[in-house]
Amino acid sequence: MKITVETTVNAPLKEVWRAYNTPADIMQWNFASDDWYCPNATVDLKVGGTFCSRMEARDGSSGFDFEGVYTRVEPHRLVEYQFGDRMAEITFNEKPEGVEVRVTFDPENEFPVEYQQAGW
Repeated sequence: MKITVETTVNAPLKEVWRAYNTPADIMQWNFASDDWYCPNATVDLKVGGTFCSRMEARDGSSGFDFEGVYTRVEPHRLVEYQFGDRMAEITFNEKPEGVEVRVTFDPENEFPVEYQQAGW
């Protein structure tokens, strides 16, 4: 089973791609809720390159590194990566109303599917 989450961003594809793959931009949006934040991100966007986004609870109670290795990159269209023993795929599709960003990933076993969907 895979989990898919998607959203449409009302912006040009070039801007959405940049926001998804530039550390300074990632730090502005990459957290599941307002009580979390992303104080640091690194990106080496190429096959075999790595990424890491540090996630922290604003109250300092917990934090973790979300990291992985890129396995496929098609600029402005697709990013695939492996994180641990799981895989994820992000597609970017231009539509009249904006760019549809769709993330499909292997679930983990600790948390319910609904919780994982909400966090992505």
